[in-house]
Amino acid sequence: MRYSKEHKAETHTRIVKKASVRLRERGAHGIGVADLMKEAGLTHGGFYAHFDSREALVVEAFEYAMDRSIARWRQQSTDTPPDERLASIVNAYLSPQHRDNPGHGCAMPALGAEIAREGPKTRRAFAAKLDDMIGMLAEQLPGDQDVARKQAMATLATLMGTILMARIAGSGEMSDELLRVGRDAALAHAKPQSAIRRATAK
Repeated sequence: MRYSKEHKAETHTRIVKKASVRLRERGAHGIGVADLMKEAGLTHGGFYAHFDSREALVVEAFEYAMDRSIARWRQQSTDTPPDERLASIVNAYLSPQHRDNPGHGCAMPALGAEIAREGPKTRRAFAAKLDDMIGMLAEQLPGDQDVARKQAMATLATLMGTILMARIAGSGEMSDELLRVGRDAALAHAKPQSAIRRATAK
């Protein structure tokens, strides 16, 4: 039975969406092609009609997850006054909801160490999306863009490290404290350098 290009594209997207959730929940090696296709209502043999390899699926699912994260950040920025945009992103990222739902959250902390051991194609995809996230954060910071980019790197590193540690700690008091401390640190990284110098001089 022949299917239209539209039907194939819809099926492809459905597989990628499901894979992006499993990828964040279980890691790159936790995606079983047979189980994934069954969950999507498809046969195992249909996989290669959509992807050249398992790595191709991992890359596409990762890119899909990161694009959704960046889109959420942009929407938050649109809906928030300029001087509150970064705080809005930080507070949402370092929230109990994000900590407790990795399958629907940022793919970077869920997969970072694992992706670093993958092949060059997967690492390049990871690096490109990491750069997109840094750029998005830098847009929320005032002043010189070279300085803003460095501040965005420090902020993003704090966000990712904090959410990872909070997940390791579970959902108790220590985990909640990590989120609070991480939020304060992330926003401190993003202060204009002049404000930091004034605070240090006091």
